[in-house]
Formats: sequence, C-alpha cells, structure tokens
Amino acid sequence: MENRGVPPGPYRATKLWNEVTTSFRAGMPLRKHRQHFKKYGNCFTAGEAVDWLYDLLRNNNNFGPEVTRQQTIQLLRKFLKNHVIEDIKGRWGSENLDDNNHLFRFPTTSPLKTLPRRHPELRKNSIENLSKDNIFKLRNLSRRTPKKHGLHFSQENTEKIKCESINEDQENSVDNREISQGDVEEVWRYIILIYLQTILGVPSLEEVINPSQVIPQHIMYNMSNTSKHGVVILQDKSDDLPHWVLSAMRCLANWPKSNDMNNPTYVGFERDVFRTIADYFLDLPEPLLTFEFYELFVNILGLLQPHLERVAISALQLCCLLLPPPNRRKLQLLMRMISRMSQNVDMPQLHDAMGTRSLMIHTFSRCVLCCAEEVDLDELLAARLISFLMDHHQEILQVPSYLQIAVEKHLDYLRKGHIKNPTDGLLAPLPTYSYCKQISTQEFDEQKVSTSQAAIAELLENIIKNKGLPLKEKRKKLKQFQKEYPLIYQKRFPTTEIEAELFCDKPTIKQPMLILRKPNFRSLRY
Repeated sequence: MENRGVPPGPYRATKLWNEVTTSFRAGMPLRKHRQHFKKYGNCFTAGEAVDWLYDLLRNNNNFGPEVTRQQTIQLLRKFLKNHVIEDIKGRWGSENLDDNNHLFRFPTTSPLKTLPRRHPELRKNSIENLSKDNIFKLRNLSRRTPKKHGLHFSQENTEKIKCESINEDQENSVDNREISQGDVEEVWRYIILIYLQTILGVPSLEEVINPSQVIPQHIMYNMSNTSKHGVVILQDKSDDLPHWVLSAMRCLANWPKSNDMNNPTYVGFERDVFRTIADYFLDLPEPLLTFEFYELFVNILGLLQPHLERVAISALQLCCLLLPPPNRRKLQLLMRMISRMSQNVDMPQLHDAMGTRSLMIHTFSRCVLCCAEEVDLDELLAARLISFLMDHHQEILQVPSYLQIAVEKHLDYLRKGHIKNPTDGLLAPLPTYSYCKQISTQEFDEQKVSTSQAAIAELLENIIKNKGLPLKEKRKKLKQFQKEYPLIYQKRFPTTEIEAELFCDKPTIKQPMLILRKPNFRSLRY
C-alpha cells in the first residue's frame, strides 16, 4: 500500500477498510505449509499475517507508528469475521484467531465493502443553504491550495474577496440595522462551516457534516463560558462529572503531590483509582465526540501527517467547538489528565504489560471516538486520533480568538447593511498558514524512520532509567523490547558486558566446599 492518506470525504472509514483489505490481499506472501502431516499451498500462518499487517499499518499515514501488535490481531479477527480471510478448511465468521501457527488463506470472494448511497435529505439540507457566490470563491481557493504541502491562506486573497463582497452590496447600505438573535446564531453557523470547508479542502461539506447538526448555541457557550485555563464551566451542574470522578481525576493528574481522595494509599491504590475513572467513561451512553460527528472527525484523520499538522490542529479546534458543552468539558479534563499521567515519571506502573501512554490510548480511545454502528477500523482510527489529541490538546481545546473576531466583523457588516442576509458572501479573515518546505519522498521516508527509531530508543531509555520498576519486571520488559526491536536493542547494548552492568550482575562464586572428614569404613573382612 502506498504511504499516502485517504483524502477527506464521505464514508472515509469504509474507504480505509477497502484500502487495507486490498493491500493485504495483494501483498501478503503466500507459500506452502505443512500441518498434521499434510501440505497446504497458497496459505499463511496467523503469526506471519500479524507480522506483515503490523508493519503495513505502522508505515501507513492513515494509522502510523502508534498501532500496537494487539490491535493488529484484533483487525485480523475482523478480517476473519468479514470473510476477508478464512482458515485452511474454509471456515470463517468467528473471531478465533491468535498470534500462532494456525493456517489461513484468502477466499475467492472480494472483501471490498460498497459505499452507501448519498442520503437525499442530507443533500437537500447541505451547505447549499450558504451563499452560492461565496461557495464558488471558496472552491477556487481550495483548488489553488496545494494539498500535498499544507494549506496556505494569504491575507491578500482574503482582502480581495472582502472588497468584492462589500462593493457589491455598497449601494444598498443602511446604517444601524437591527439584527435578531437568530441572525447572530446563523452567522456563527455560517462562519464555522465556511472555515471547516476551506481547511478540509473539500468542494462541499455534504455527507461529512449536516449543517443542521451545527448548533450555534453550543459554539457560543463553548467560546464564552470558560475558566482561566480555557475549560468549559457548566451552569447546570447535573451535566458535570460527578464529584467523586473529578476527585479521582485530580488525584491521578497531580500524583503524588495531590490526593483529594482523603484516603490512605496502599499497594495498588493508583490502579483502583484509575479503574474507577475508566469505568465511568466506558459507561457513557455515547463517545465524547458524539455519534453524529463521527464522519467529520474521521475525515480530519487524513490531515494527521507531518506536513499538515498545523492544519489538523486548526480543524480539530473548530470541530471541538461543535460539541455539546458537557462533552467538551469532559474531553478537556480527560485529555489533561491522561496527558499529565503519560508524562509523569513518578506515576507507578498501572499495567503489567503496557506503558502508561499505551494504556491511556487503549483504555479511552473508544470513549472518545466511535461509530453508532460498529466500524471495523474504529479502534485503530480512535487510537490515532486520541494520540494526536494527547500531544496537542492545549492548542486544540483552546478558544480561537480569530473566530470571535470574524463573527464580530460579519455582524458589523450585517448591521451596517453592507450585506443583506447573515449568509451573504462575506468571507471573514482566515487564519494564516505558511507553506511547508517541500522535500523529496526519499527524505520524507528517511525522516519518518529516524523519528520513529528515536522515539523507540527513548522508550528503551525510559525503561532503563525507571528506578521504580522492580528488577525482575525490568528484565522482562527489556527481553520483550529485544524481541520487538532487536536492532535498536543491540545498538544500546552491543555487548553482554554492557547489559550485565545495568543489572550489576556479578559472577557468582561458588562457596568453598566444606572439608568433610572421610568416614571410617569398616572392613567387610573379618
């Protein structure tokens, strides 16, 4: 599979499924295997499939190096359930697949899923309700934008569009026009949809998001009712997190400095507190990003690439404003907690076989992003998104000042009569992005490999320097690391002597044998 991202658009999750399954069928090596004294041709073992697919996913821009081996096994189980593969006897439909030597093969049927037909009601209520002139200008702007090297919005283009719109309506100018609350709300909806369409670089937001799903009251509340740290403050406390959950989250976020639980700690106390928090979020009726915004956030996953990082942050910043205020507050507090826990060197190990960061992603990914009807790539897509949110949550979940300025200017033009309706073609100033420096494909691949290896090497150093890790557990983790990344491990420990120094291993000296007096054996002869 080419190292590229599936472009934004409707049904992106289905397109990703088709791309992965097609690449797997085309690239997975097939050979003869022997099992129970019988030979089978054109097949592969489950372990070989895990190895090959694991490498494919980690080197693909749609998923990235955050993919774990266990997630790869889960995906192969989905393959078996959906008849992408079958066992050597032609059985499928169950999820009985593990990382072992059981044999599997490809069926003759196609694994591709058909894309759903476009919903007629959604087309009717699509972005067409906005100004046609403005949409036309935005389409031209999107075509001029080089998607490969990042979006670039120039102030010159913005001012030109503004001047054209003002001149067109200057003749009908009326001072101090009264505007209703409905006009204000329509402006908020209009501005944020225009920005999203431009940032995503799509000709229409149709089937990515329905404008009726954009509730201006949510955006306005999320923009104005915040604490000094930018966290949403809820007026109705019944929508807030329960007090005991907030206390537990505060306890782990500030560990070990703060313990608001007012309970004595004990061995395994942190694990119990973490499980309490996890159980609450896992029991929520829907993910924090809501079911209705699933397609929107899945499309933003296509922007999670090194040269489009700033664009992805801006897109997520706007999309998170669309959330109901209770959801946004829960998302803000959750991201702050798991980010601090992942960076806290004093945090005890919460899982026997998983690091803190991996545990956070594995535990909360489905609480953040999930489809109402289960999608086969849900877990991988959610893990990629939550990993990005953890790294950039402070920027993504802050209030964008440019949006408030854009709305105020638009309302001012509406008030002065420069435009007649809230959705007439006035494009507010867009945030400015710079072109990324173009590099060759070879340089990109080299940077990707070096960055991944540097991160893995850093993980190894964290294991080595973790003084709170028992010696037996450290040996176990290092053996596991050596199995997964032998070259990096060998580079760190080129000789067995250097490895022995880490554990202060000293050659064991046998105790001197006790000098025993020879027993007196009586002669058997008389």
